[in-house]
Amino acid sequence: MTALMTPILRSGYMPARADSDPCREQDLGLFEVVVRDGAARIGRLHTLHGSLQTPALLPVVNPNLRTIEPREMWDRYGVDALITNSYVIWKHEKLKDEALSEGIHSLLDFPGVVMTDSGTFQSYVYGDVEVGVSEIVEFQRDIGVDIGTMLDVFGRPDMTRLELEECVQETARRAPESLAAVGDKMLLNGPIQGGTHQDLRAEAASLMGSAEEGGRGFSVHPLGGIVPLMEKQRYRDLFEALMAARSTTPSDRPIHMFGCGHPMLFPMAIALGADLFDSAAYAIFARDDRLLSPEGTIKLGSLTEWPVTSSALFGRTPGEVREMDEEERSVLLAHHNLEVTQTELAKCREAVREGRIWQLAERRSHANPQLREAFLWVLDQLEKIPDEPSGEAALQILASTNPVRLGREDISDDVGSRPHILHLHALLSMRWRTPGSWWDGSDDNPDRVVLIDSAPPPWRITALGAAMSSLLENPRSVVMIPTPLGPIPYTMEDVSPWCHLECSDEIWLEPYDDEEILEGLEELGLQDLPLVRVTPTDIPDDERSSEVRDWLDRCSIVDKLSVLCAIPPLEACRLTGEMEVRRSNTDRIVNVLNDGQHILSPRLTDGGISLALEGASRLNSKTNPPALFGEQTLDSGSDHPGVPRVRLLEDAVPFVGRGRNVMHGYILGADPHLIPGQPCIVVDDGGRLVAHGTAITTPREMSQLSKGVAVRVREGALRGD
Repeated sequence: MTALMTPILRSGYMPARADSDPCREQDLGLFEVVVRDGAARIGRLHTLHGSLQTPALLPVVNPNLRTIEPREMWDRYGVDALITNSYVIWKHEKLKDEALSEGIHSLLDFPGVVMTDSGTFQSYVYGDVEVGVSEIVEFQRDIGVDIGTMLDVFGRPDMTRLELEECVQETARRAPESLAAVGDKMLLNGPIQGGTHQDLRAEAASLMGSAEEGGRGFSVHPLGGIVPLMEKQRYRDLFEALMAARSTTPSDRPIHMFGCGHPMLFPMAIALGADLFDSAAYAIFARDDRLLSPEGTIKLGSLTEWPVTSSALFGRTPGEVREMDEEERSVLLAHHNLEVTQTELAKCREAVREGRIWQLAERRSHANPQLREAFLWVLDQLEKIPDEPSGEAALQILASTNPVRLGREDISDDVGSRPHILHLHALLSMRWRTPGSWWDGSDDNPDRVVLIDSAPPPWRITALGAAMSSLLENPRSVVMIPTPLGPIPYTMEDVSPWCHLECSDEIWLEPYDDEEILEGLEELGLQDLPLVRVTPTDIPDDERSSEVRDWLDRCSIVDKLSVLCAIPPLEACRLTGEMEVRRSNTDRIVNVLNDGQHILSPRLTDGGISLALEGASRLNSKTNPPALFGEQTLDSGSDHPGVPRVRLLEDAVPFVGRGRNVMHGYILGADPHLIPGQPCIVVDDGGRLVAHGTAITTPREMSQLSKGVAVRVREGALRGD
């Protein structure tokens, strides 16, 4: 069948990719997070046949029926890993002998990562398998598999709860025996069963995540028993199982969606924390004249033109493809399906890099009614945080999401439910406070709320005049700006995504109803104040205007420190009490100084805050470091517990103190309110400042990951030592 590729696809020379290099010995089996967008993460899983970038698809390769040769997958489509079935090879004498003598990579002619299944799915389709628990793991080890799979017990959705409980428990009972047989070079999958019961999925993930034998644990956790759900398009149940499992799965293990390979499902699954996928859909659908696309499945049928394109289809009409020999046509469509699948995964990874994976998942949700239903259910979990495993997963998603974003924010019906926006609004409602003193020196309670209608961003230009006029008229005015996401304080006017909402002029210019505004004001505790609505005006020609402008600038810094960095407002006021500023050519603040010392910089790109070393030093007011991981900590109950801190292992202090990044494996503790993407400070065992920077991972991940950057350090505090 491979020979068909020459006339069908290869119009020119296809250069061979270099074979993969093995990971460093000390990195074998480790997983690191490179880029993240909430629960979605681009990572690396380190194996003897290279570091596998995730999210990734592992195409299923049947060693007896290779629709696309593995080597061509590697060279043409950039496939870095594939999956084949060790049970099929074990049962086939010729394949078994060759695999044992030459190795699985030689058998398949594939230089990348090879994962194998154990026969569990065959037991679901055909009945009991004939191989033993340790026997199949030993076989996978002996043929040189990179990532093997233990023989778990398949939990069908139609089983009773008691039967599914037994699937979970029996799989867990088999874990030690399987891990004992794995050897020192192969990684092992620890599948998570549990059907559609959230508590069973969470329990299974906890059991498999903690399983250990001889110092070895599982390296990857596949979500098992989900193929029947996808066959029936039960996507809500699919994502419910994923969220439940993710709530207790260790952060240092990739989650693998066993049997999930339709590109339509990738964005939502990745947004919820899935890292690996595998499927034979690219070949199976092709044999049935079906084309995969990110919007669903397309029958070749009576198509006149291609609704989805690929290099495989280029230059051929649907009619010409229908006229092909059946085998030739299935190979061509398989190439199309694999290319489209890989392209969608690349699009997902790029969306993670750009912080837009939820927007992509939102768009894809409209492709299928069942997928849309599942997407809306997920949004409901994020908004309501139910008291069940999916609610715990939702909390983890929100806590791991950077609330401040670069670039535009597309408007849609679902925009307010995106995790970063939910997180930002939660921080605003919890931490924002009205000013403790006003520009005229008074310290009374506010008199009124002033809402500046019909002002599109940038508000520092369109709304500044009205804000200053309102404050000159009544210094105790709380100035707000209406947005499609609700009213926000004028002092947060340049914080993205609020200032980068992509709206038509009509949305910005049309005033919002009082009822809509009051709902947002209630979240900020302003509902009892009189509401005054004004429209944009020029900056007033008043000798006091500069005083008002300086006060607004200071309030902006105080509010951002309070909302984004958890600094108590009074402490932020002390820090900025005698502040001076440096401005850009466009009159925006670029540096804030106190006593001539640079303490922080407002970021012009997204409105966030970047601390300077002097600012970090002044904010490091606590003498005790964060508690060690695993120690019980008392919740202070404060909405403003202070700038989050990371406690460093003593051996790493000299390196981080000179500006090196904080690496996983060298962290003893972290404050629970630390947010990826936001400022943090790094301290030693005595609470002394070592460095400051930007957190990359969550406290939970810092306690579990052993490789990769945890804090990207901006400045070390020990450079002169």
